[in-house]
Amino acid sequence: MRNVNADTLTDLLLALSGPDTDPRLQEVLTSLVKHLHAFTKEVGLTHAEWRKGLELLTRAGEITDAERNEFVLFSDVLGLSSLVDMVNSPSDCTSSSVLGPFHILGAPDLPVGGDMIGDNEGPQVVVEGRVTDQSGAPIEGAKIELWQTADNGLYSNQDTAQSEYNLRISMTTGADGRYALSTIRPAPYLVPTDGPVGDLLNATGRHAWRPSHLHFIVQAEGYRSLVTEVFPSDDPYLDADAVFGVRADLVMEYRPGDHAALADDIAARDELAEGFSKVDFDFVLPPA
Repeated sequence: MRNVNADTLTDLLLALSGPDTDPRLQEVLTSLVKHLHAFTKEVGLTHAEWRKGLELLTRAGEITDAERNEFVLFSDVLGLSSLVDMVNSPSDCTSSSVLGPFHILGAPDLPVGGDMIGDNEGPQVVVEGRVTDQSGAPIEGAKIELWQTADNGLYSNQDTAQSEYNLRISMTTGADGRYALSTIRPAPYLVPTDGPVGDLLNATGRHAWRPSHLHFIVQAEGYRSLVTEVFPSDDPYLDADAVFGVRADLVMEYRPGDHAALADDIAARDELAEGFSKVDFDFVLPPA
């Protein structure tokens, strides 16, 4: 080791792993170390730049809490989150997309057809669809988590004026695999720029806008869990998403709603304002 140099350090480090190291851990760590060391030599990383990188990570840790994860946001704006999604999404199922930093556990249950609008202002919309397997058969008992921004572009855990679980629900599909609810249209918003991620975006001249979207987690026994987002086709930031979450199969359309055409279980059907919209969107899950 006393003779280690820039050409031998990488192999020396990798040779230190013990014989009981998990093979997959060794595979991932080996590739990570090789790329990290090669990057350092390729760019001639300076001490100041190295310290700046560590400073960004330190600040990300300091700003991260139960309601905001700056490390996830770094992964998002650098395209890593979306790349992991792309690598792991089967081609014949609904694409996965970024979880984002504002998901929280414990959203209250809402029956199929229930209302999520409550006292929220904004254009109203009824969203429904089915959860199916790859053959098109409905999946009974699929658990759906849905969360979104309010009309001001903020999630409930960003905005003290909103209740803790405002515009967040869980729903379980019946034998027909159907989910349905009334809500408001989510708004486009800026990802947080008051931390190290904002510094990175500003330093590279990038905007921080995300197109409006509905977040979903869909889980069912015997199937791979799906984490995804659904985006309206008319959003101005659809092709300029700061975190690269948009996929062609995740684009929904707001169509004019018709009170008379709504299913009987839509709890808010008689209270929906004229001019409400309707969205139909299905999810296809692969086997576990």
